[in-house]
Amino acid sequence: MSSSYQEFAHIYDELMNDIPYDAYVELLDLASAGVIGKKVLDIGCGTGLLSAMLAKQGAHVTGIDLSANMLEVAANRAKSLGLAIDFKEQPMQRLEVDGMYDAAIISIDSLNYVINQADVEETFRRVYKALSKGGVLLFDVHSLFKMDEIFLEGPFVFDNRRITYVWQTVPGEMEHSIYSELAFFVRQENGLYRRFDEVHTQRSFAVTEYIEMLNAAGFQIERIFADWEDEPPEEESERIFFQVRK
Repeated sequence: MSSSYQEFAHIYDELMNDIPYDAYVELLDLASAGVIGKKVLDIGCGTGLLSAMLAKQGAHVTGIDLSANMLEVAANRAKSLGLAIDFKEQPMQRLEVDGMYDAAIISIDSLNYVINQADVEETFRRVYKALSKGGVLLFDVHSLFKMDEIFLEGPFVFDNRRITYVWQTVPGEMEHSIYSELAFFVRQENGLYRRFDEVHTQRSFAVTEYIEMLNAAGFQIERIFADWEDEPPEEESERIFFQVRK
């Protein structure tokens, strides 16, 4: 990710309007036999949208993110809603929390921003350590089909009359990785546009590789499904979900 999310943090929510956060809440609720009263880790929490939704459902939420700017937005959101959410600035591969948690979630392909396999493995180990016996981890990642083909079909252009961006992606240096440059143009009150730029690098692994890494960390695989449907991944699936348990 880019070194500064200061500009991006303030338009992030508007860009994520099509993300079905309700579905994440429902998936975690089912996986953990309800979230009311449960201690939940929201890893890669960004601006805290999902954290807030889980807290509204009665969960005791700790949000983890590496971006101070994102966490500032998240903390302001929680305060404005009267929600007691604990936010910590940490990369997920350096996760360090007190106490034991009933559930953890890494949503919206946040894990794909962890580029090195050793760091993915360390993320799983640390989440495993933070969970109580029987605790569940739910996460999703981009499929290899999406990384190797769909992302490379760009450039992609978005325009909602207030925010415009041009997104160009090329293959990254590592296998199944991408390097993306995004130019954002945000309309100001005076009608002029302010530009800022973002650079994002993501990487994914084969389903079998994730299974090996999860098993090595001690997790038991409960189910693997794709694209919000309770169906196994297919060749052209785009988003792969994993539900695993300690």
